[in-house]
Amino acid sequence: MAFNFLSGQKRISFVGCGVQSFFFVTIACSEGLLLASMAYDRFVAICHPLHYPIRMSKRMCVKMIIGCWTLGSVHSLAHIIYAFHIPYCKSRAINHFLCEVPSMLPLACMDTRVYEYVIFMSTCLFLLFPFLGISASYGRVLFAVSQMRSKEGRKKAFTTCSTHLTVVTFYYAPFVYTYFQPSKLRSPEEDKILAVFYTILTPMLNPIIYSLRNKEVLRAMSRVLGMISSMKKR
Repeated sequence: MAFNFLSGQKRISFVGCGVQSFFFVTIACSEGLLLASMAYDRFVAICHPLHYPIRMSKRMCVKMIIGCWTLGSVHSLAHIIYAFHIPYCKSRAINHFLCEVPSMLPLACMDTRVYEYVIFMSTCLFLLFPFLGISASYGRVLFAVSQMRSKEGRKKAFTTCSTHLTVVTFYYAPFVYTYFQPSKLRSPEEDKILAVFYTILTPMLNPIIYSLRNKEVLRAMSRVLGMISSMKKR
């Protein structure tokens, strides 16, 4: 996608489109499951700190990572194999800047309503259920944090959780709006704008959001803001 954008080319081979779709769906699904795993990590660290070394051992972390990526890739492969066996008898011009399965379905010359329902169900599985798990984990976490007597402990816990919740919001909001809305109510322009969030902006903002917990980064930012304010005064 980046190569096509920089070179000005607007064509992609059928195989290239399939590969792009496979990696996009794999990463999207795996990321949703990994965010839920991180919420569980926060829950254990704050609500059961003494059990943390056992519940979140290195072996358990590796299992969770492998499980998330395996489920994401298998789910993606099943969708891509089916989507690329659908007969496309209309124009091959996809009204999008990447090969996303929902943007390809309007080009099919068969009724895709059943498959769209399957996409909706898989979206529930890989987005809604992890989000419910994240909400349940943070509900327990916020209750536990509110019971803390130490102000410093509460501040540290809220700072740790707020960064993750910010990333979760940036990640889930565009996906939920795009995939849970009926195709008849969506427009290609809307889909492209929302796709910018979960393909470009969210991955770009993730390291910035997480680095805000770093004291050195905060000091550097305060220095930059101080220099800007002093220059304005001059």
